[in-house]
Amino acid sequence: MAYFQHDNMRMYYEDVGRGEPIIANHGLSENTCYWNDTGVTAKLAERYRFIPYDMRGHGQTIIEGEPYGYDADTMAADIDALADHLGLDKFHLLAHATGGMVTARYAMTRSERLLSLLLTDTGSATQPVMPGMENMTQEEIEQAREAARQAAQQAPPIETLTPEERKTRWRENPGPFTFSIVGRPDEDKLWQIMDGFFRRHLSFQALAEFRSSFYTDPDPRVEGLRNIKCPTLILLGEHDIVFIKPSEIMAQEIPDNRHIVLPGIGHMTAVEDPDRTIKELLDFLDSVPQKGK
Repeated sequence: MAYFQHDNMRMYYEDVGRGEPIIANHGLSENTCYWNDTGVTAKLAERYRFIPYDMRGHGQTIIEGEPYGYDADTMAADIDALADHLGLDKFHLLAHATGGMVTARYAMTRSERLLSLLLTDTGSATQPVMPGMENMTQEEIEQAREAARQAAQQAPPIETLTPEERKTRWRENPGPFTFSIVGRPDEDKLWQIMDGFFRRHLSFQALAEFRSSFYTDPDPRVEGLRNIKCPTLILLGEHDIVFIKPSEIMAQEIPDNRHIVLPGIGHMTAVEDPDRTIKELLDFLDSVPQKGK
């Protein structure tokens, strides 16, 4: 467990294991625990130097005043800052969901620094098309997002709810990212993992500001995808209804990629099926020529 200071950001990261380095980020409302609490960290650290970090607005990373930098370009630069701080010339880059949007943008211009890119449950646009918005204009999408923000402001702040109240709210409206978990025999166990992400946030205000600032660009940047020169894994669950099409775009345009769809699970691949997720990550990493130090 460590921090490093970069401009007005105090980034939290962890550094475990030995071998080729893997830097890893996470999705919205998550943090390093997405990999730790699902067992991914422990397994990868048996063979690699695994370095998960908390993105801006998440977990234990602190932004000390403006500018907050809740945009893909600034957050891509954070990856370089962390790698430079650790003295890494080359590294693997693993991401989930929102973090994958950042790492995809990073790889479009800096893939020469990457041993490989591992994208799980994500796309290259920072404003993905949500269910029900497929035929909306951009103006209508913005109106829907604003309505959702207002509704969220009127609801009781989630941090004031008890664990049981949070679980009840989630079960009533699990949304497109976790609906595939509801009703599973191990639902309670998986809920505890996801609620653990929530409990480790230092600032819910920062998370709310991130949510309202980051998701602005519907362009998948096809030309940029074609510039990614490192081996790339594109992994998602078959019920990840938000990222099925974005993953297909990346698989079509990134020159050297392996596109894997895991049957029977949704967006939270490491939570819903950590064993298969770990297997696909390691199988892919085994296929990448060793060039790290």
